[in-house]
Amino acid sequence: MRRYGKNPDEDDIRVRPNRKGNRPRTHIRPKHEDAAEGMVLTVDRGRLTVLVDDRIVMAMKARELGRKAAVVGDRVAVVGDLSGKKDTLARIVRIGERTSVLRRTADDDDPYERVVVANADQLAIVTALADPEPRPRLIDRCVVAAYDGGLEPILVLTKSDLASADKILETYATLDIPYVVTSREEFTDGAELARVHELLDGKITAFVGHSGVGKTTLVNALVPEERRRTTGHVNAVTGRGRHTTTSALALPLADVGGWVIDTPGVRSFGLNHVDPSRVILAFPDLEPGTVDCPRGCSHDEKDCALDAWVADGHADPQRLYSLRRLLATRERREDD
Repeated sequence: MRRYGKNPDEDDIRVRPNRKGNRPRTHIRPKHEDAAEGMVLTVDRGRLTVLVDDRIVMAMKARELGRKAAVVGDRVAVVGDLSGKKDTLARIVRIGERTSVLRRTADDDDPYERVVVANADQLAIVTALADPEPRPRLIDRCVVAAYDGGLEPILVLTKSDLASADKILETYATLDIPYVVTSREEFTDGAELARVHELLDGKITAFVGHSGVGKTTLVNALVPEERRRTTGHVNAVTGRGRHTTTSALALPLADVGGWVIDTPGVRSFGLNHVDPSRVILAFPDLEPGTVDCPRGCSHDEKDCALDAWVADGHADPQRLYSLRRLLATRERREDD
């Protein structure tokens, strides 16, 4: 039997034709040095809406990106038809390095993490003070996810005309989280919009909240030209709203600059992906006290050096309590 090397030059060697009639595949990928830069505004069934300069371009992910997916807020490189005209389609060939990520899992036992938003500066945690009742454990989980992902948390407490915000504000006072309290009547009249705009000025802010808390109504008031369907019904038995926002969407704030990203309402916020060692970074007054902690310290055990650090007057005991409450959120259900 005759055997040939990789480059046979005999005339009787049969070469299998390419049935598709296209060029043979190569491992050399184009560099796309002329690709345009853009920002992903929304993702819908494999199609991505990308802002390129001042044009809205529809795009799809290039095959060479493999399983790497782009999410709302990603900075991407785009090639192809960038005119933004109807029925045109571009390709996303690169996804830029992310400065922050908001991630969650379905529950604490789920190993699959989902990146919800990329490159946001802040996470606005929207909570109704009544109808539906506030869920502090869910707030805790969102705060932890913000700290872990490199976002600054903000509390937005809605429907203050139905209940007082004092109890929740007292719970989170030691975390020094910026907050705004809104009521349905005053916010609709615009009296409280200035405070919200001040918190969002020049920032990319992702909004997250339980269904029915008024999150999309709030976004509609901030970006009225981009009206979205609101949650018009809260179940009287379960206290849960009906999901009306089905995909994350980035919207520009024309008056103050920056962006708001409206996300679908959540009923759970798993933290299986969270590295507990990153949560301490949100407590700069406590972090120096961890130097003498035993290796792998969870900061909630008898040998933790933070107890002595606080006892010596280096930090407020309530701050240590807040840290340990947040670290313990992975052990509790959101609806406890």
